[in-house]
Amino acid sequence: MDFLLDSMHTDLASTVEAVTARAGGIAVARAWSEGDREPGLTVYRQLAESGITGLLVDDALGGSGAGAVEMVVALEQLGRVALPGPVAETLAVAPALLGGAAANDDLAPLLAGDALASVACAPVTPRAADAEGAAVYLVTDDGLFRGVADGAQATVDPARTVSAVSAGDRLAGLDATAAVDLGALATSALSLGLAAAMLELAADYAKSRNQFGRAIGSFQAVKHHLADVAIAVEMARPLVWGAAVGLDGFGQDTADVSRDVSAAKVATAEAADVAARRALQVLGAIGYTAEHDFSLYLTKARALRSAWGTPAWHRQRVLDSLRTEQAR
Repeated sequence: MDFLLDSMHTDLASTVEAVTARAGGIAVARAWSEGDREPGLTVYRQLAESGITGLLVDDALGGSGAGAVEMVVALEQLGRVALPGPVAETLAVAPALLGGAAANDDLAPLLAGDALASVACAPVTPRAADAEGAAVYLVTDDGLFRGVADGAQATVDPARTVSAVSAGDRLAGLDATAAVDLGALATSALSLGLAAAMLELAADYAKSRNQFGRAIGSFQAVKHHLADVAIAVEMARPLVWGAAVGLDGFGQDTADVSRDVSAAKVATAEAADVAARRALQVLGAIGYTAEHDFSLYLTKARALRSAWGTPAWHRQRVLDSLRTEQAR
């Protein structure tokens, strides 16, 4: 079995990278945080035109008919530019749930790039992220509902808000675990991209910043900081890919898939946290300023740490799964 990405996946990553680069990369997140959403909305429209929004939707419904592996490849690239808005929900959770519910009236504008989607799933993620101007949905044990968002609140990430959601029309019955797994895996991919971007940013700075007549990247302490991040990122990546393979249905039962998703969520949250802390130490005082792009990565990583389940919640799910397996 080949455990590496093939040319189709690398081409997909290149397509997403090209879309974000044309829009300005990390500048899109800064514009969104300052109230200008048009660059970000342009990215979402172009992602839809490229088929990224429909990766988890059957081609018979207008999607790309791909799978979770392709989804995480795309979202890791979007994490590298800290794309603002409800990324995991618009590109993964909502399309998959609406496609499964055959809710074509809701799905069509999403696949066309004419709408964003925000999803709350009590109690794991009880509030909807970036619900302003988005189609809002609520997942409960009773099914999938159209949602009504109320009272947007600021978060640590200046480009992200969260809103309370109440249930509207019921669209379909579903297993809420599927929504949690999709949201957690998509968020894991975003966090992985954030961690990788912070590592690159810190490494580039270490090469160019001189102190005592030498680049600071030549000092052993700085090398160790960057090595810690590189190890954390590379240890988390196969967990994300493995969970995606399981979610695509390759020989695992639902409990095993959920456990793998939770393991990936914990690993990527920790990798992003290590990346933020170590990069901040390498950058020094400049890293604390809101004007530096690093702040956009740092605050996004902190916000996504608890999105679709905190590390503590996912650790407990892994533990419960192992105990259940041991008891069999």
